[in-house]
Amino acid sequence: MNLVTTVLAFVVALGTLIVVHELGHYLVARLSGVKVLRFSVGFGRPLISWRLGRDQTEWSIAAFPLGGYVKMLDEREGAVAAEELHRAFNRQPVYKRFAVVLAGPAANFLLAILVYWVLFIHGVPGLKPMLGTPWAGSPAALAQFHDGDLILEVDEQPIGTWQDLRWALLEHAVEKDTVSVEVRTEKGEIAWRKLDLSKLAAKDLDADFLSKLGLTRWNPPLPPRISTVTEDGAGQRAGLKPGDEIAAIDGHAITRWEEFVAQVRSHPDAALGLTVRRGAEQLSLTITPSAVKENGTTVGKVGVGVKLDEHAYDKLLTQVRYAPIGALQQALARTWETSALTLKMLGKMIVGQVSIKNLSGPITIADYAGQSAQMGWLAYMSFIALISISLGVLNLLPVPVLDGGHLMYYSAEIITGRPVSERVLELGQRIGMVVLFSLMAFAIYNDIYRLVGG
Repeated sequence: MNLVTTVLAFVVALGTLIVVHELGHYLVARLSGVKVLRFSVGFGRPLISWRLGRDQTEWSIAAFPLGGYVKMLDEREGAVAAEELHRAFNRQPVYKRFAVVLAGPAANFLLAILVYWVLFIHGVPGLKPMLGTPWAGSPAALAQFHDGDLILEVDEQPIGTWQDLRWALLEHAVEKDTVSVEVRTEKGEIAWRKLDLSKLAAKDLDADFLSKLGLTRWNPPLPPRISTVTEDGAGQRAGLKPGDEIAAIDGHAITRWEEFVAQVRSHPDAALGLTVRRGAEQLSLTITPSAVKENGTTVGKVGVGVKLDEHAYDKLLTQVRYAPIGALQQALARTWETSALTLKMLGKMIVGQVSIKNLSGPITIADYAGQSAQMGWLAYMSFIALISISLGVLNLLPVPVLDGGHLMYYSAEIITGRPVSERVLELGQRIGMVVLFSLMAFAIYNDIYRLVGG
C-alpha cells in the first residue's frame, strides 16, 4: 500500500506541475497570437491524444513522463503556409517570445503562491519552537540556550513553528552568519542569544542541521517507566517487564526517560547495572545494550519503549492562520524566500560550499511525495508548492535547453538588436544537454546512494 501511495502521489504531483508549467507557455502563446500545434505531457511516443479548438491543437500524454512541452508553429521546425506566417513563433517580436518562455516558470511560482495562500487561510499546524537541553559544546550551548526556551524571532523575523525556525536558520546557515535569536525562557523572561552558524560544514546541511547546532525539540519530562518490551531484545533477556521503573544505572539515580536512553545509547555492548522498581520490589539486573549502526555511529539499544503523554504533547501544538490579505503577503514572502534560498544553495554547490549530495532525483522526490501524502493533504499541498518553486527556479537557470537559456538568448537579442546565430544556438544546445544530463546523473546517483546506503 505504501508503494502504491508513493507512486500515485508522485504521478499526481508531477502531472500537476508539468500541466501548470506548460499551460503558462500555452496561454501566453495564444494571447500573443502564436499558433500552438501540440500540448504534450511527457516526451516520446503519444499514448493518448486528442484534438481541440479552432486550430485543432493536439493534446497528448506521452510515454516518458518526466517533463512536457508546447510545440508552436515555427519556420525553424518545418514549412509554414504563407497565410500563417504571422502566427509563427519565430516571427514574433522578441518581447512576445520572451513573455511566452517566461510564462512557464511564472506559472509554477503562481501555483506555489496560490497553494500557500490557501494553506495560510486554512491554518498550518506545527510544533512550537521550544528547545530541549543542547548537547555540551554545541553552538546552541555556547549561545546559552536552555531547556524550555521558546524561540520568538530570528533576526527580527517572527517564528511561529519549528518549521519556521528551520527555514529561517537554513537561510543564514548557507551564509554562515551569526544570528540574533529572541527567546522566552521557562521563567517567562525575554532574552536574546547570539547563535554562531559559521562552524557548520557543507556536509552538515545534508541532514537535520538543527541538531548539528544543538537545537533539539523540547519533550515533556517522562518518568523512566517501561511500557513495551521487544521480544528477544536486550531488555527482555535482562528480565525487564512492562511497568518496570528504572531507578538507577551503575549506582547513579535516574529520574527521566531521556537519562536512561542517553546511558543506553552511549554504552553499546557494555554491561550496565540496573536498579529497577517493580511494584513494591526493588531488583538488581544487568543489561548489555545491543550495538546498532545509526547514521554511521554505533549506539546501544535495548528494545524497550515508553508510553508518551499525549496531553502533554498537545501543549506543544500550534496553528498559524492569517486573514486573506495577510495570507497573501505570507504566501508571496514564503515563495520569494524559498526561491532565493534555492538559488543560494545552487550557487554554494557550484563553488563547493554546499555538498552536491543535496541534489535529489525522481526517486527521492517520489519518496517525499508518498510521505507527505500519508501525513495528510496539508503536508502534500506544501510539498507540491515547494517542488513547484524548485521547478520554476530550475527552469530559469541560464542553461541552454531550459527556459532560462532561451531567455538568455532573447536578452542578448534585445541588447544587440539581432538574433543569436544558429552556430551559437547549436553549440549552446550541446553544452546544455551535457550540463542537464550531468545534473540528472548526480541526482539519480544520490537517490540510489540514499536508497542503498541510507
